[in-house]
Amino acid sequence: MNIAVIGTGYVGLVTGTGLAESGNNVICVDVDEKKLQKLKNGIVPIYEPGLETLFKRNIKEGRLHFTKNLAEAVEHAEVIFLALPTPPKEDGSADLKYVLGVAKDIANLMKEYKIIVTKSTVPVGTGDKIKEIISSITDVPFDVVSNPEFLREGSAVQDFMKPDRIVVGVESEKARKVMETLYKPFVRSGNPIVFMDIKSAEMTKYAANSFLATKISFMNEIARLAERVGADVDKIRIGIGLDERIGKRFLFAGVGYGGSCFPKDVSALYKTAKQYGYEFEILRAVMKVNEDQRNYFFSKILEYYNGDIKGKKFAVWGLAFKPNTDDIREAPAIKIINLLLDNGAKVRAYDPEAMETTKEWYPELPIEYAENPYDALTDADALLIITEWNEFRTPNFDKIKQGLKEPVIFDGRNVYDVDKMAERGFTYISIGRPAVKQEKVK
Repeated sequence: MNIAVIGTGYVGLVTGTGLAESGNNVICVDVDEKKLQKLKNGIVPIYEPGLETLFKRNIKEGRLHFTKNLAEAVEHAEVIFLALPTPPKEDGSADLKYVLGVAKDIANLMKEYKIIVTKSTVPVGTGDKIKEIISSITDVPFDVVSNPEFLREGSAVQDFMKPDRIVVGVESEKARKVMETLYKPFVRSGNPIVFMDIKSAEMTKYAANSFLATKISFMNEIARLAERVGADVDKIRIGIGLDERIGKRFLFAGVGYGGSCFPKDVSALYKTAKQYGYEFEILRAVMKVNEDQRNYFFSKILEYYNGDIKGKKFAVWGLAFKPNTDDIREAPAIKIINLLLDNGAKVRAYDPEAMETTKEWYPELPIEYAENPYDALTDADALLIITEWNEFRTPNFDKIKQGLKEPVIFDGRNVYDVDKMAERGFTYISIGRPAVKQEKVK
């Protein structure tokens, strides 16, 4: 099948590469010439485990192509995927200017039947807006389909190639058959392609992400209460996670969720509800708890230093919003680092993948970047763990002690065992668990 994917961000590039891997001929479109040149030269501009291998194989096999020319892509494709940004506006609602702008461009270029698929996360009613725009410009037949992505950064390739379900919102039997044919190779193990109406498909993505964000914020509230009553949130997590009605995932307390999806999707669903005259109280609380969680973690640092961290130097392990990605969008680390800097502290940070991204996005951020995790510790008063990369899970604790002025760790991801940290002689302060405090060096 001939496919076009408009947009080569995380979603577009994984989608285009994944569809090419199943034998389709895919053209990906982007307006960023610098990025296009990298892609054409076989360079993957994002860090995503497993993507580079598939990417290079499909370029070599001639199934994956890149262009700035939208007309070429529209003429080529039977199915056109829109994988464009839908950034939040100032009021928190999703900005559809890129999606609707490209829909208009496609309408002016269409000469025969096309299926236009929204892969981007878009608010309920976007499919109707796309139909209205295209119908107002051309009489050429077309169908609009909603096919929301459920890709987790860090495991996006596996999520695309072996999805637990595929959601497709359609209105015509013709579009349904095409989408079924397109996705059949990905569900050979029996996982379902769930067909529904377009509006339900559009809302399914927002509902899924908002529910998962709710679980995270709920556990962060449980963690705060656990500290007050002397309980351990990790034990609570295990106790409730074994209940199959609840499940084990997204129950880890920490410094809150970040990334390109949860923050904007929760906000967009909340704004959609308001537009329809409904106050979504749970989501309002979810957003507030998540924002407060960064401040709560920072308050632990301030409390330990009696409210004064001016001149203190902190080593920070982790900048990306989660492990196995270089994405720093809405990353808790950035907010926490800014709080440290605003209070007169200095920061030396290390992340396996996200340092270059941080430099690019925040060139004026006055922090040092370390060559490795232990280099970050030099002359630091304490270590902050903000992203739970695997390489941070079993470090050389003797080297950590040697590098720090005092053996103090503030763990925003509950990476280490509390009792073992006490045995190792660390002051160890985490989230929702008993703090271990050694006598301070005078």
